[in-house]
Amino acid sequence: MTTLQSPKPRLNSAFKQLMSVHWWMAGIYLMLMVVGTVMSQLDRNAPFRSELYDFHKSFGVLSVILLAWRLILLFRVWWKKYTKRSPKLTADWIRTTILHSSLYLFMVSVPVAGFLRSNSFRANNVKFFGLALPDLFPQNEAMAEVGRGLHFWLSYTFLAFIGLHAIAQWKVIRANWRRFKNFVLTKRKPA
Repeated sequence: MTTLQSPKPRLNSAFKQLMSVHWWMAGIYLMLMVVGTVMSQLDRNAPFRSELYDFHKSFGVLSVILLAWRLILLFRVWWKKYTKRSPKLTADWIRTTILHSSLYLFMVSVPVAGFLRSNSFRANNVKFFGLALPDLFPQNEAMAEVGRGLHFWLSYTFLAFIGLHAIAQWKVIRANWRRFKNFVLTKRKPA
């Protein structure tokens, strides 16, 4: 008697790619938040301050590039899922959609506010790992202060929404943490 087994999920599925980009971006956002907090506390003449800003800006640009890729993958996943059946408009689905939409809004608005701050402060000072990028905003000292405030408040509000997202996905985080611990423990055992 043969038993039917469900086919293994494809390793290159759009959802798996989406989750991979999700975790890469999570790591980048963690690094951006830590580096941004540290560099904002440094004195203007502190050694490596300029390098930290360049590092922060480069990874901010990288996050936007990954966001573009992530949106393409997200639309592929949505297309496959919602062309077959419409979503059930439950309160939980609506809350989840609002939270995720807010997160995507912050993923766009925080770097745009960073560009506003940087471009308004000084022309041609945003580089992507050494490659100068065109200015999105004209140099304007008053707008540099607006950009600084926006970038600060949007970043920390984004962090709060990431916290809400982590709380909403707590079971997934715990399961991934257990898998990671088991992986590390099995790698440490002698053969």
